[in-house]
Amino acid sequence: MRMTVIAGGIGGARFLQGVRAYARAVGGEVTAIVNVGDDVTLHGLRICPDLDSVMYTLGGGNDTERGWGRAKETWTVKEELAAYGLGPEWFGLGDRDIATHLTRSVMLTAGYPLSQVTEALNRRWQPGVRMIPATDDKVETHVVISAADAADQGLVTSESATAALEGGEYAMHFQEWWVRFRGDIPAKKFVFVGSEQAAPAPGVVEALTDTDIVLIAPSNPVVSVAPVLAIPGVRSALLASRGPVVGVSPIIAGAPVRGMADKCLAAIGVDCTAQAVGSAYGARGSGGILDAWLVDTSDAGIVVPGVTVRSAPLWMTDEDATAAMVRAALTAGGVA
Repeated sequence: MRMTVIAGGIGGARFLQGVRAYARAVGGEVTAIVNVGDDVTLHGLRICPDLDSVMYTLGGGNDTERGWGRAKETWTVKEELAAYGLGPEWFGLGDRDIATHLTRSVMLTAGYPLSQVTEALNRRWQPGVRMIPATDDKVETHVVISAADAADQGLVTSESATAALEGGEYAMHFQEWWVRFRGDIPAKKFVFVGSEQAAPAPGVVEALTDTDIVLIAPSNPVVSVAPVLAIPGVRSALLASRGPVVGVSPIIAGAPVRGMADKCLAAIGVDCTAQAVGSAYGARGSGGILDAWLVDTSDAGIVVPGVTVRSAPLWMTDEDATAAMVRAALTAGGVA
């Protein structure tokens, strides 16, 4: 069985642990198409948070207590940068993590595309799935806020704020909105800068079209899944997939499984419910992306027009529980 997963963030990484476990049990193969919208350049280094979260988590190198970053991390470089007064102070890179970013940045500067760089990094970590960045091109998620809110936060002097936009709006990189401000500044919209000129990375279209099933991980639908779908050619490949497309809800009983998906959903006018997110994804038969939608048992009985809805426990408490979720998703799609 060939399984393709669109994923991003810690939730996507944990879900992939269950997909990998299920695939090993049935002799299957897994391809993960990973969001790059979170990517950012700091201190001259190209940082790919979602790619690294998946790589570290599946490779056994993540910090399970914090839920992100490297295990046994140290922070000497961060402390030295602070001593020099070099910011941003709200985004710290651990010493072990810096080695990954240095390796990536050196290879990118030498002309290797991100997909080949990711493959090279994975030779060390052996994640057990094929990882492909959604695109080799530079795509970044920016958050548009009101100019008044920007002024209140002193962002008119922030080097990371990208531009003052027409109509009293202001844009900053998603990482600043997410990490520095914890999403507490109301977002007016999200912009995937560079997506219109981007192309799917090698292998993405084939992985989506020639597969037994496509799984949409329980990742943030606005900033983890939507940036992947915004790349020209990805949505059309998804619609052309010979296998069913099954989404797994990141919302349980009206609350995000983790993170701040509720704040992101509010910006695009979608309620923080499993039914609303499923409806926003929409039915593949009518221009959306889903054939089936797996929700938690607490949300059993919801209806998404044109989509098969099934329920199962969705808390990813351990790898076995997550593998059971995957089995339920495959059953919802009619392939298990």
